[in-house]
Amino acid sequence: MMRVFLDACVLYPTVLREVLLAVAGEGLFAPLWSPRVLEEWARAAARLSPAQEAIARGEVAVLKARLPGALVADDAGAGLMLPDPDDAHVAAAAHAAGAGLIVTLNLQDFPARVLGPMGIRAEHPDAFLRALWADHPAAVARAAEKVRAEAERLSGQPQPIRPLLKRAYLPRLGKALAG
Repeated sequence: MMRVFLDACVLYPTVLREVLLAVAGEGLFAPLWSPRVLEEWARAAARLSPAQEAIARGEVAVLKARLPGALVADDAGAGLMLPDPDDAHVAAAAHAAGAGLIVTLNLQDFPARVLGPMGIRAEHPDAFLRALWADHPAAVARAAEKVRAEAERLSGQPQPIRPLLKRAYLPRLGKALAG
């Protein structure tokens, strides 16, 4: 099974994370993350409010308990020359864990010239999930529907798939599923 390292920016926001994890739950890939990535998620939520940080830390704890095999060791990434040196730990942890792919919204921070020699590439979550949908349409549709139904239940409002996924940085997948 393909091992995929998820950057903090795809774990937070919630809908994007839940779609990725639901697709992983369908057996289409094995998600990976490091303690430092999970801490970045909590710190991003803290910038909104202390309450949001508390929620994020609770979600992190649930995620760690739900998928203990996804947690891989941190790696500082010493010597990696990325456009944002603060992202070196992501590439290093992905490499150390044997991931062939980093799913991130920040593609510019993970150039192919650096990742390629490591046997890793970076991909936007929309492109990643759209490619999985092309190969496994029923599984991806089931996963997205679970997330849509839960969003609808929690909000008490209709949540059509296309706008929900568009807000979650997944416009191409939303269009494919709505089509």
